[in-house]
Amino acid sequence: MRGPSLDLLRTFLAVYRSGSVSAAADLLGLAQPTVTAHVKTLETALDRPLFQRVARGMTPTPAADHLAARIGPALDDLAEVVDHDLHGPGETFSHTVHLGGPAELVCARLLPSLAVLVTQGLRLRVTLGLPDQLLADLSSGGLDLVISTLRPRRRGLHVDALTDEEFALVAAPSWTFDDIDHAPLIAYAENLPILRRYWRTVFDTRLTRTPAVVVPDLRGVLTAVTAGAGITVLPTYLCASELADGRLHQLHHPDIPPINTLFLASRNGPTHPATTAVRGHLLLHAGNWA
Repeated sequence: MRGPSLDLLRTFLAVYRSGSVSAAADLLGLAQPTVTAHVKTLETALDRPLFQRVARGMTPTPAADHLAARIGPALDDLAEVVDHDLHGPGETFSHTVHLGGPAELVCARLLPSLAVLVTQGLRLRVTLGLPDQLLADLSSGGLDLVISTLRPRRRGLHVDALTDEEFALVAAPSWTFDDIDHAPLIAYAENLPILRRYWRTVFDTRLTRTPAVVVPDLRGVLTAVTAGAGITVLPTYLCASELADGRLHQLHHPDIPPINTLFLASRNGPTHPATTAVRGHLLLHAGNWA
């Protein structure tokens, strides 16, 4: 008896890695009913269920885990061979790399870091946003790489720790540490996520005040604080110039500054040489971003 076709196995692996029919359909360029039909046909051929249908996607059964472990490496190797034949070994930047990340980091550190690759022929398209949506786009195939401020937990992604960002309590010279209990707070979001974390980590207390200014972009927060509007907590890479030339000063110097790890995520399996080159460059140079 002839076994399942490569199309069925490829569709199964896409659903398994992305976690949903819709994401797999986007990744493969197929209609969702076609993906569903492929999965059902494969389940019939194997005479066992591969997924449990749940509200937020598809949960794999033990049989699916076993099948993915058996066929995944072989299909990845086959895709890599085909990709190599299509693009050729010398065409590293023949593919446009689609990369997502937080606006502030992308503009302040990532784009300058990748400038050298652009001069060598890299074509780059950048999407700015929050981790959940960017990682969803990565899983569905809309992005090739994502820099995330949170550790990605999605199935089918390869995740590397990229670098640590350090945070500092800063203000214009007109404010001092004695002012922190009454100075206006300039924040990224209404719930003060960065400020609250700093207060909890450094001062071991809960920050319950209401921000005076909320700007959903840390570059805007930086501008307001540099102008003297109040105090805030920023990653040091973003305000390094202002600290160096005296437009801002650090109000407090804790023994252990709060940090947050940034992660670089890509899809499991083979990637285009251009994506591989960008990923390798970032892993090599991101440690110098602080």
